[in-house]
Amino acid sequence: MLSKIKLFCALLVWGLSVGSAHAFETKAKAAYIYDLSTGTVLLSKNADTPLPPASMSKLMTLYIAFEFIRAGQLNLEEKLPVSAHAGSYGGSTMFLDTTDRVSVADLLRGIIVLSGNDACAVIAEALSPDGTEAGFAKLMTRRAQQLGMTNSTFQNSNGWPHPMHRMSMRDLGLLATRLIQDFPEYYDMFSQREFKFDGRAPANTRNR
Repeated sequence: MLSKIKLFCALLVWGLSVGSAHAFETKAKAAYIYDLSTGTVLLSKNADTPLPPASMSKLMTLYIAFEFIRAGQLNLEEKLPVSAHAGSYGGSTMFLDTTDRVSVADLLRGIIVLSGNDACAVIAEALSPDGTEAGFAKLMTRRAQQLGMTNSTFQNSNGWPHPMHRMSMRDLGLLATRLIQDFPEYYDMFSQREFKFDGRAPANTRNR
C-alpha cells in the first residue's frame, strides 16, 4: 500500500513542468497532482469530493504519531501492548496478537512497509484521549481540520471500510505535502522495501 504513497509523494517532491499541465488526462473519477517545488496544481479533477481513502488513511495516523514523538509524548523505543481489538483486524497486518508488546519503531515500519491495519490500531489506542481507536479517529478528524483538510472525516486509524470514512484527493495531497515538509527525518522510512517483524508472516514482508 505505502509504495503507492511513495509514488504519490514523489510526484509532490519532484513535480512536473508547468507547461505539461494541459497534457494530463485521466479516466479516474478523481485526481490531483501538485508540484511541490512551485506550488502549482497540475491536475485537479473532482479533487474536493470526499471518497473512501482505504489505506491512504494511514498517512494521517503516521502524521499524528510523528507529532507525538516530536513533542516527547511518544518515543521510538517505547513498547506498546496489543489489545484484542487491534489484534482482531484482518487484511494487511503485522500478525500481532495480545501477547505482543511492540516498539513504536516497529509499529511505524509495520504501517509504512506492511500496511499493517493492526499496527495502526495499536498506535491509535496508545495516543487516543480515551484509549480507543474511535477516540483516536475523532482526534484524526480534528487535526485534519486544523491542517486545512476540510473534506476529510475519519472513523478508524487504517481506512477500514466505513460509510462515513472519507478523504478528498486535495486533502490527501495536502497531507502528503505536510508529511514531507514537517517530518523530513522520517522520509527514508518510506523507501524501505522490506520489513520482517519477529520472523513472522513471510508472505507480508515487502512494501506494497
